[in-house]
Amino acid sequence: MDGLLVIDKPSGPTSFEVVRRVRVLTGNRKAGHTGTLDPLATGVLPVALGEATKLAGLLADGEKAYDAVVRLGLETDTLDVTGTVRRTAPVPPLTEPALAAALERFRGTHLQTPPMVSAVKVRGRRLYQRARAGEEVERAARTVSVHALVLRDFSASEVTLSLRCSKGFYVRVLADELGRALGCGGCLKALRRTASGPFGIDRAVPLDRLEALAAGPGGEAALRARLIPPVDMLPDLPLFRVAAEDVPRVAHGVPLPVHLETPAPRVRVVGPDGALLAVADVRAGRLAYVRVLSGSEPGKAGPDTSGRS
Repeated sequence: MDGLLVIDKPSGPTSFEVVRRVRVLTGNRKAGHTGTLDPLATGVLPVALGEATKLAGLLADGEKAYDAVVRLGLETDTLDVTGTVRRTAPVPPLTEPALAAALERFRGTHLQTPPMVSAVKVRGRRLYQRARAGEEVERAARTVSVHALVLRDFSASEVTLSLRCSKGFYVRVLADELGRALGCGGCLKALRRTASGPFGIDRAVPLDRLEALAAGPGGEAALRARLIPPVDMLPDLPLFRVAAEDVPRVAHGVPLPVHLETPAPRVRVVGPDGALLAVADVRAGRLAYVRVLSGSEPGKAGPDTSGRS
């Protein structure tokens, strides 16, 4: 089973636990997610299976979108409501103009320091592992971008936001920094990822629903019906179709010449049957392979040996 399942992750389990459960229900030992969601968070968690795991890193580079609730007047060691309280403070009267002014500084490209509870590795160990051991280590700030940040609602002590951001952006850090900007502290109360790369919440299936489908009659067929084939995992990349005789050359990394009506820096290389063979950069008019897949996709016919392109 090769392809992508877009999971609507529930609050509670880790992303690794979701992947483990997907392995069990699909019987596929080769699986991986395309961007961690914290246990508190819900929403879009794409899980790649089989040969599609080779594309997971490319999907992880895409933009993310979130709905978030920030609790003001409360600071914790994890920057969310599950952590140990470090400080409380009264929340000043909130107004839309004051919140709009505070949020403006977070739009655009800026530096952000990863939190200690993140999966970033420092000297070979993930930060959350060091945090559990009681360590606090220096972290290098990273360049992140916020492409959209919208104030949805607010009350006396909570602010609801929607945002679209680059890979590597931590919403819990935004919650903490927004609280500091307002002078009362803050932390993340709730987080829902509404999109990851090209896949929105409308494409996501709740994990318990997927498990019920897998356990029911025709379970495998029901799962395959929700499986996004590898060729559709990077829909923004143009297609470059090769003839049947060139399929083995792609598999062996031969840099074939590229002829495109519209120039593009990166393409999906497909065979005569439409199955994804590779993802490649176009350099000096030839394919430079980024990922090469093997095998056939679900629901696709076998290789066309007629020589037609």
